[in-house]
Amino acid sequence: MDKHIRFNLLNLQGYYLFSFFALGSLTPLLSVYLSEVEKLNGYQIGTIMSVGPVIMIVFQPLWGMFCDWTGKPTKILSITTLLAGVFALGYLFFDQYYLILGVAVLFGIFQSAMIPVSDSISLQYTSKVKANYGNIRLFGSLGFGIAVFIMGRLSETDLGPTVIFYATFIALTIGSLLALRLPKENESAKLKITHGIKELFRIKRFLIFLAVTFLIFGPNLANNVYYGLFVEARGGTYTGIGIAFLLAVLSEIPFMRIAGSWIRKLGLLPIALIAGIASLVRWIFYVTQPGLEIIYATSIIQGFSLGLFIPAGLQYIRRITPQHITVTAVTVYSAIGNGLGNWFSTFTGGIILEKMDIYSVYLFFGILSLMGILLTLWLIKMEKDFHWIP
Repeated sequence: MDKHIRFNLLNLQGYYLFSFFALGSLTPLLSVYLSEVEKLNGYQIGTIMSVGPVIMIVFQPLWGMFCDWTGKPTKILSITTLLAGVFALGYLFFDQYYLILGVAVLFGIFQSAMIPVSDSISLQYTSKVKANYGNIRLFGSLGFGIAVFIMGRLSETDLGPTVIFYATFIALTIGSLLALRLPKENESAKLKITHGIKELFRIKRFLIFLAVTFLIFGPNLANNVYYGLFVEARGGTYTGIGIAFLLAVLSEIPFMRIAGSWIRKLGLLPIALIAGIASLVRWIFYVTQPGLEIIYATSIIQGFSLGLFIPAGLQYIRRITPQHITVTAVTVYSAIGNGLGNWFSTFTGGIILEKMDIYSVYLFFGILSLMGILLTLWLIKMEKDFHWIP
């Protein structure tokens, strides 16, 4: 492999490693910090934790349009990554609910640009040099998994839970520097800022796959909120919850690595379908109230579902949308899955949990996944009927 290509791929891998290390340091432990240190109540914590997905719905498409309009996605990625790190430190300086909520909003605005913009840069570059996107994205899962484990341990030492904010800032600062070194060959020419959205919403396949993402990907992200409660309901301890999360997240890595070869053999939509079926099996399995040992052993189903759906979904979006609006397409796609789908599944799951129990939440996730599977089958049939490229 050419040294220049290897250098660019290493920078992409490094960015994913550090940016997801930051998210893994902050996201799983923030609610614990707000409860134990800031003494906020459940309503306040829930509001702060739900800010991110809501902001993604609005700001991710705006960041995409801004990147396509300016033609400078790497510079925007670097700036937003650094500012997200700076605002993460804001949690250290405030102890009043509304001020902490303001910090969460500012962090969410800039953090919302990180994943979709880096994904669009990675997709364009790996497509150009014929590299495997999954081999890049798996470093994100690696960073997240390592961070959850290390920060959980450090938070119990004399350093205390505030260590998560310093770790987030340091990791995002490194990520910001790496973003400046990402490949720029595919940066686009300036466009009218609303052009990309109008063009995207005329693509029928794009709209259908947004619905698939909402139904399959949304519950997988909402599971991060309810998985700990599920493990606890089955008799797990805090240590057990950490182990379950670590196993589930790290299981994504091998599947992301093999996703490229599976996609070449089967196609993008069939892989997305397999991932959806794996999610459905997992949720229905949880409804049966299995034992802890079986829960730990079957945590690899997350790798099978997310490890395949993430690269297949992104590459499908990349394939069916014009290159000059790739960033806008990926950010809109991310806003539906990471934002709207995540928020809807989390919010509705909370209502179901309040009225019924944790197992009913996973039954709801299963129903959504089944609807996503049926929609994927319909999309596959449409592509065959109209001779679209799979």
